[in-house]
Amino acid sequence: MERLLVKESPLLLPLNKEKTIYDGFITVQERDFRIRILLPPDHQVKLAKLHCCWQLKQLLRGYVHIVKRRLHHSPDLVSFVLELKTVLEVALKSRTECRSIPPPKYYSQLITEMEDLGWDKLVFIDTEFRTLRLKAEDSSGRQHVVTVKLKPKHPLEAPVCTADLPVPLAMTWTAQSSLTHVHTQFLLLLESLAEFWAVLDEIDQKTWVLEPEKPSRADTMRRIVIVVTPLRNKLNSNMHLWNPECSVLQNLRDVLEIEFPSPATHEKSSFSVECGICYSYRLNSDIPDQVCNDSRCGQPFHQACLYEWLRGIPSSRQSFSIVFGECPYCSKPITVKCPPRNPEN
Repeated sequence: MERLLVKESPLLLPLNKEKTIYDGFITVQERDFRIRILLPPDHQVKLAKLHCCWQLKQLLRGYVHIVKRRLHHSPDLVSFVLELKTVLEVALKSRTECRSIPPPKYYSQLITEMEDLGWDKLVFIDTEFRTLRLKAEDSSGRQHVVTVKLKPKHPLEAPVCTADLPVPLAMTWTAQSSLTHVHTQFLLLLESLAEFWAVLDEIDQKTWVLEPEKPSRADTMRRIVIVVTPLRNKLNSNMHLWNPECSVLQNLRDVLEIEFPSPATHEKSSFSVECGICYSYRLNSDIPDQVCNDSRCGQPFHQACLYEWLRGIPSSRQSFSIVFGECPYCSKPITVKCPPRNPEN
């Protein structure tokens, strides 16, 4: 083992005959780091103590848990030193990438591209000139922002682009591409989503949306308030009235023969009905969406609350993922699906 240690770290030497104290340097990427390793009398590496120089401590910040794990599992000192050098190489590489400064050509290229695109499109740029936010307006006047993270070798490397969209933002990029290409592709994608957003905008403006509370452009679903509950028969009998030429909201009005509550006609507090079991509106992120089908009751419950309640009643029964029981308020039949299991449990 001693020969292997000298081969891997010739500057790390034992200070006593028992070879329980090692002091010196380990070399990684042509850089020397001072370290002292104290071993117990039985030379168990997992019980060793490390004393590092200030530079090594700073470099290993964020990797301490990995070093401890490697120390605990290494069979001998040589193995641990090799593991430690591997961790240091990763840490040095990460720090180099984070602190690498682009050449002057990078900045001149960026300024040229912004002049071609138009400075009025720039919403934000960070102090390192790496992250930009560019604004765009679609044909319906909606305002959008795309975040562009440039690589140090821009434009040879494709930037990372993100935006508040319901679909992935996939950009085509070549070494001749520029920020103008990003902006143009972003606008084309926005236009392809215009009709989809128009439907959701009408729902947001003319109905009370319960979830999500503050819809973003990436959200594709809406949970809305419907005052009338016995709608299944109307839905089945009126589906032939659905007109592809009309909006989704207008079709729902015609098929269900109802008017949706909206901010213009109702206060939202009217629909924030508490769960009949826990007496709260929100349970984590869930709202009471399980409703008693009896029109004289109509009491809402959280799915998790109703499930636990019914499961504790001897007369309730379960078939596959459905629990059958009685409404806690009116004792009429009610069912609930088993809530999804938490993957962490």
